[in-house]
Amino acid sequence: MTTTMPTVVTEPGLYPDMDDATYHGDPVPAGSLSSTGARKLLPPSCPAKFRWWLDNGDRPKDAFDLGHAAHLKVLSRGLDLAVVDAPDWRTKAAKEAKAAAYAAGQVPLLAVDHDRVEAMAAAVRRHHIAGPLLDPESGQPEMSAFWIDQDTGVWCRARYDFLRHPVPGRRRIVADYKTTPDASLEHIQRAIHRFGYHQQGAHYLDGAIALGAADDPAFVLVFQETEPPHVITVVQLDPVALRIGRDLNRQALATYAECQRTGVWPAYSDDIEPVALPTWVERQHTKEIW
Repeated sequence: MTTTMPTVVTEPGLYPDMDDATYHGDPVPAGSLSSTGARKLLPPSCPAKFRWWLDNGDRPKDAFDLGHAAHLKVLSRGLDLAVVDAPDWRTKAAKEAKAAAYAAGQVPLLAVDHDRVEAMAAAVRRHHIAGPLLDPESGQPEMSAFWIDQDTGVWCRARYDFLRHPVPGRRRIVADYKTTPDASLEHIQRAIHRFGYHQQGAHYLDGAIALGAADDPAFVLVFQETEPPHVITVVQLDPVALRIGRDLNRQALATYAECQRTGVWPAYSDDIEPVALPTWVERQHTKEIW
């Protein structure tokens, strides 16, 4: 894995060779806001939970490990893999191998899952859209971006899965690769809302514009199912989705700036709140009485 670049970022820009640990450790001395962080500041989360996440990070999960491994195979960049020859993680030896991989900054993966991500990467390469879109010769994988939001003065950062090289006369594409149990359009639509991918898209595009990487970039998502035959659906968020995502990001930036200024990271409420039953319960009760 290439591990160049400074461990401290003091100048806005695109950093093509920054390693995962440096990026996720936040190399901006005053702190910076990522798309993931922006989503954790807003409902259904809150600033207090964002602060805890910032200080403690995510707990490892097998589903995350599979996603990281697929990213590595598809994009040819990412954390190193530690393939464990075991049928599952239940034995003592397998658990110890998993813990050792985490300690070494690697992604632990069962041999059967390694075969799976190899098949997923092969399916991407064969796909008539995803293959050319993520062709290593057409762009830069795992591109780190750092910029300053002009309205709040907040440092922002993003880690583009794949930033395609500029092509004269065409919009520059920021591509993001997602693994999913279901690549149907109906599921993708719900997933975009549930996981805030419209916020992610707006954040990524605003960063590219702020850094002069593109005047009118496009955000394209590649969804791939983790089960065979590893079908793929490629989508582009419409302007309304990006506008809503951008509005939410503005709220998150304002909240982050205020929390940084005061040092207070509030929970859902600091008061005693009146609470009613859900409206559907009231309707059902009224219907039953009358």
